[in-house]
Amino acid sequence: MVRHKLVVRSKPCAANQTRIPALGSGLPRVAAILVLTLMLTYLNYRGLTIVGWAAVAMGVFSILPFAVMGLISIPQLEPSRWLVMDLGNVNWNLYLNTLFWNLNYWDSISTLAGEVENPNQTLPKALYYGVILVALSYIFPLLTGTGAIPLERELWTDGYFSDVAKALGGAWLRWWVQAAAATSNMGMFLAEMSSDSFQLLGMAERGMLPEFFAKRSRYGTPLLGILFSASGVVLLSWLSFQEIVAAENLLYCFGMILEFIAFVRMRMKHPAASRPYKIPIGTVGSILMCVPPTLLICAVVALSSLKVAAVSFVILIIGFVMHPCLNHMDRKKILKFSISSDLPDLQQETRECQETLILAAVSFVILIIGFVMHPCLNHMDRKKILKFSISSDLPDLQQETRECQETLIR
Repeated sequence: MVRHKLVVRSKPCAANQTRIPALGSGLPRVAAILVLTLMLTYLNYRGLTIVGWAAVAMGVFSILPFAVMGLISIPQLEPSRWLVMDLGNVNWNLYLNTLFWNLNYWDSISTLAGEVENPNQTLPKALYYGVILVALSYIFPLLTGTGAIPLERELWTDGYFSDVAKALGGAWLRWWVQAAAATSNMGMFLAEMSSDSFQLLGMAERGMLPEFFAKRSRYGTPLLGILFSASGVVLLSWLSFQEIVAAENLLYCFGMILEFIAFVRMRMKHPAASRPYKIPIGTVGSILMCVPPTLLICAVVALSSLKVAAVSFVILIIGFVMHPCLNHMDRKKILKFSISSDLPDLQQETRECQETLILAAVSFVILIIGFVMHPCLNHMDRKKILKFSISSDLPDLQQETRECQETLIR
């Protein structure tokens, strides 16, 4: 199997979206979507090595202008502006959806764990530093924009960071920020397509999807998974940014609840299964860990709009219908389903774990019986319930011990 280093990606916030009026609607918008989708899909097709290094380059290019903007803004910062709040006019639906979207999908790396070099060490480090970098990439520009520019809330719309950059550094910094925003979106596209396509491949290798989804290109990438992911991008491109965020969040919420259930169930049902990376807590800790994000998920679902809920509901129904249909096709041999021989046998590992537990339990019971029998036999000896005696043919250990002590004393 091809191994790759891990690259963590982050999402641009809404205020950092690019604004190009010529591509805002009509045929130019459609053409731009198709061209960019084809270009980025081809990069994913060429392999994770290219995607990884491209993501590194895009990440550095995307962060640099905000670092420059922060340095330029230092003389103009007024920290008192950071504490100004107007909670009564907050659009909580948009706020929570955007915040949730900006900080989710950390679980996506699980679909690439088999492609990562030394995941036991790489994943914890990547997630640790990734959380820090992502948090700083949001907090630092917001502190710069709100602290160095007079606070006018109505101006903070999509793409306003480019206006902040122009006010602080001039037109050159504005263009750099806009280019960084576009690059950041492309990097997110690459990372998302990689994780989605490998998830489809993994499901096919587990026999959950038809075998043809497990087909890899000559570069080791899941060909059909990439094409399906690209098709989804094109089909959802008619929605606005806010609607896409809300729809993605709602579907992600249902997906996360299923992941939490599967996570706990797999821990309980297959405790000995081979895992590239295992969260170092027990079953109870796993359940408690899932409680806070589940509460946040419920809040996001409750605040979703009717349009977004309708689109998400239709997609969920399609998913529920597909499962029995795929099972029927498997039974009738309409499509071929198979489990990859390279994957560990969860049932075999579970049986081996159960056998080990049974042997350990039997050994423990025998040990306890031995500890209990000793005082019981001594009691029977003292009460003359059973007769105990030492053979005269055996040496008297007590006599030998006394003679040894006397010799030492002399």
